[in-house]
Amino acid sequence: MHQATGTPTPPPASLDPYVRVRGAREHNLRGIDVDIPRDALTVFTGVSGSGKSSLAFGTLYAEAQRRYFESVAPYARRLIHQIGAPKVDSVTGLPPAVSLEQRRSSPGSRSSVGTVTLLSNSLRMLYSRAGTYPPGAERLDSDAFSPNTAAGACPSCHGLGRIHRTSEELLVPEPELSIRQGAIAAWPGAWQGKNLRDVLETLGHDVDRPWRELPAKDREWILFTEEQPVVTVHPVREAERIQRPYQGTYMSAHRYVMRTFADSKSATLRARAEKFLADSPCPVCEGRRLRPEALAVTFAGRTIAELATLALTDLDGVLASAPLDGEAARVLAEDLRSRIGPVTELGLGYLSLDRTAPTLSAGELQRLRLATQLRSGLFGVVYVLDEPSAGLHPADTEALLGVLDRLKEAGNTVFVVEHHLDVVRHADWLVDVGPLAGEHGGQVLHSGPPQELAGVAGSATARHLFAAREPAAAPRQVRAATGAVRLTGVDRHNLQALEAQFPLGVFTAVTGVSGSGKSTLVGQVLAREVGERLAEADFPVRRLVEVDQKPIGRTPRSNLATYTGLFDVVRRLFTAAPEARARGWKAGRFSFNVPGGRCETCQGEGFVSVEMLFLPSTYAPCPECAGARYNAETLEVRYEGLNIAEVLALTVESAAGFFADAPAAARSLRALEEIGLGYLRLGQPATELSGGEAQRIKLATELQRLRRDHTLYLLDEPTTGLHPADVRVLLRQLHGLVDAGHSVVVVEHDMEVVAGADWVIDLGPGGGTAGGRVVAAGTPGAGPRVRLGPTRRRQTAALIARARVRGYKGEVGTLRPSAVPVGRGPRCGR
Repeated sequence: MHQATGTPTPPPASLDPYVRVRGAREHNLRGIDVDIPRDALTVFTGVSGSGKSSLAFGTLYAEAQRRYFESVAPYARRLIHQIGAPKVDSVTGLPPAVSLEQRRSSPGSRSSVGTVTLLSNSLRMLYSRAGTYPPGAERLDSDAFSPNTAAGACPSCHGLGRIHRTSEELLVPEPELSIRQGAIAAWPGAWQGKNLRDVLETLGHDVDRPWRELPAKDREWILFTEEQPVVTVHPVREAERIQRPYQGTYMSAHRYVMRTFADSKSATLRARAEKFLADSPCPVCEGRRLRPEALAVTFAGRTIAELATLALTDLDGVLASAPLDGEAARVLAEDLRSRIGPVTELGLGYLSLDRTAPTLSAGELQRLRLATQLRSGLFGVVYVLDEPSAGLHPADTEALLGVLDRLKEAGNTVFVVEHHLDVVRHADWLVDVGPLAGEHGGQVLHSGPPQELAGVAGSATARHLFAAREPAAAPRQVRAATGAVRLTGVDRHNLQALEAQFPLGVFTAVTGVSGSGKSTLVGQVLAREVGERLAEADFPVRRLVEVDQKPIGRTPRSNLATYTGLFDVVRRLFTAAPEARARGWKAGRFSFNVPGGRCETCQGEGFVSVEMLFLPSTYAPCPECAGARYNAETLEVRYEGLNIAEVLALTVESAAGFFADAPAAARSLRALEEIGLGYLRLGQPATELSGGEAQRIKLATELQRLRRDHTLYLLDEPTTGLHPADVRVLLRQLHGLVDAGHSVVVVEHDMEVVAGADWVIDLGPGGGTAGGRVVAAGTPGAGPRVRLGPTRRRQTAALIARARVRGYKGEVGTLRPSAVPVGRGPRCGR
C-alpha cells in the first residue's frame, strides 16, 4: 500500500490482466481513461462518429504497431510505412496486435480469394508435388502454376486471362463521316486531335472524304499502324493569326487508345479509352491464364484452372474424394481442407479461388482475412476487428460468433468495433463511447459487462440493446406501387434465367445470404436496364441515382464541403465581402487547391511532413499558416466575423446556424444534419471518412437538389457502419424520398430496414451456385400463417418478425409470394 494515499500498488504489467489506457486524445477522444480485460471478447459500441474507432484502432492498435516497430532494426524501419504515435499518455498491458479493418481501397485485379487466403499457394504445391504429369514431362516448380509469375503466366495475356482489342467498328462508329468531321471517335479532342488530322492531311490522306469511301488499305494504316512518321505541318489558321509550321508526329488510333488505357494516370481518360476496347478471353489460354505446360498437369482428373473455378465447398468435396497417392498428396490435401474449413464456416463457401478481390465486398474481404488468422494458430495477441458482421446475413451471425470465440479460446484478446446487437450481447466486456458524435462524443460511458450498460443514462446503445420486446402500436400502412420494372431472363454471374419485378413508388428491400446475387441483381442488372430506358418517353423513371460506399475522394484535398458543392457557395459569400470586392478577388482566391490565396509553404495542405529517418515521419502544422491552409492576406477577409479557415473548421451543426441567412448553404447543411452527419467538420478530409459516412454524404448531396422528377435510388447496404440509432435517422430520410413520389431499392441485411419495407425480394437459398434465385417476393406479411418453404426463407421471415417485435413500426411477419399489386408494369427484359 502507498502510505500517502492508501491506494494499492498496481501489479506489474506482466501480471496485470487489463489493458489500461490513460489520457487518450486521438481525434475527438477527451483524454479518456479506460481499463479493458485481456483474454476476453470486448466490443466497442457507440453512435457513428462517437470515437470508438479512434479508441480501438487509432489508439490501441496504433500503439501496438508503434511498439512493434520499435523492436525492428533502425535501418529496416526506414523501409516500412510506419504510422505515427497516437495521442495518449500511456497504455500498459498491451500485447502485439493484428488489425482486420474494413479496407476502403480495393486490392489489385491480380489479387484473388486464393491469394488472400493463401489457398492458392497450397493448391499450386499440390499440383507441383502430387499432380499427374504427361509422359516424359518435367516436374514443374509451384511458381509455374501461378498466373502472377513469369514462369506460369500465359505470354499472350500476361496471366490476366483476358485481352483488350480494338476494332474498326469501335474506333469509327459513324463511317459516313469524314476524318475532318470526327469519324475517328477514339482520337483525343481539342488541339491534339486536330494535330493528328493535320499530320494525316500532310501525309497525303483525304480527310474530307467519307470514311467508308476510303481505300481499305488506307483505313487499316490510319487506324492500326505502329509507324510514327514525323512531318512538317503547315497549319491553316484564321487570317489574323500567325502561321507557324511545326514538327508533327503521327500516332494511330489503336496505338493512342492502348497507350492511354495502359499508362494514363487520369481515370477519366482511361474510362474514355476503355469505350473503344473489346474485352474478350485470351485466344491462347482461353481465359485460363496459364502456360500450356502447367495446364497439362492434372489432379483428380482436373487442371488447376478447373479447380480454381469451383466454389470452395465443391473444391473441398473433390479433395475429400480424390485418390491420394503418396504422403505428399495426403499432407497437402489435408492442409488445403483445413484452410477451406474456416472460410466456409464464415459463410463464404460459395466463393471460388479465382474470384478477383476487387469484386468482393469489404465484409467478404475482412472475413477471408479472419479465416486465415483462425488457421494461423497465433497465441497471446490482440485482434482488432472492424465490424466483422458487415455484409453478413443475420442467419450466419452464429457462425461468426463461433469464430470469435475460437480466437479467444486460443489464448488471444479480441477487440471488435461493432453495431450488430447480437454480437454486442455476446461480448464478455463492453466499452460504450458517446454520448453523441464528434465534439459531443469522445467519452467512455461504460466499460464493463454488457448487462451493466442497462443502468447507464445517456447511452444510445443501451436504449436499443435493452429495448422492450413488445409489438409496436399502429403499424405503418404498406404503400401501393405506382408501376413496376420487370426483369426477365437475367443471366449474369450466378443469376440464371432469373425473373424479378421491382415495384415503383415504394420502398423495396432485397435480401439474401452473402453471395446470393443481391448486388449483381440491383447494382448491375437493374441499374443497367433502367439506365438504358431513361430516354424512353413512356418510361416512368426519369432519373437513376446509385449511392454506394466508395470514397468521395482519395486525397485530403477532397472534403465534405467540396463534394457537396457547399464550398462553392461559401467561396461566393467570401468573394462578395467588402474586403474581397475592394481587392478585386474572385472565388478562386478562396480555394486551397490552386495558387493565389493558399499558403505556398504547405501548398494548401495545412501541414508539412517532417522526416524522422529511423522513426515514422510525422506531420506538423505548417509553420507559415499554422494549419489554416491560406496565406495571411486571404485570411484578412471575413464573413460574419470568421475567415475562411475558421468556417471550414465549423461542424455541420454549427455551420447550420452560422449560415441560416444564406439559403443555398442552409439547404445543403440541413440535408447533412437531417441524415445524421451534424458532427462532421466542413473541411473534414475525405480520407478520414468511413464508407457509411461517404454514402450518407452522397445521399445528402442528392437530397439537397430538390428534384421533382421520379427518381430511382439504388443503395447497397446503406446501414453498414451505422449504430441502430443512426439507422432510424437514415430510414426517415429514405422513407421521406418515397413519400415524395420516388422509388428506393436497398440491398440490406438489417432486418429492421427490411421490416419497414413495402416490398421484399429474397434471393437464395444459398450463396454462389446455390443461390441466384428468387426464393420469395412480396409484402412483409401480418404473421406466420403460411408454410414458408426453404430454410433461408424461414430464417429471413423469422428475423423480420423479430425486428418487428423490437419496435420498428412496419408491417412485418413472413414473406408471402405475390404479384406486384399494379399489374405487369413496364417490361424491362433481356
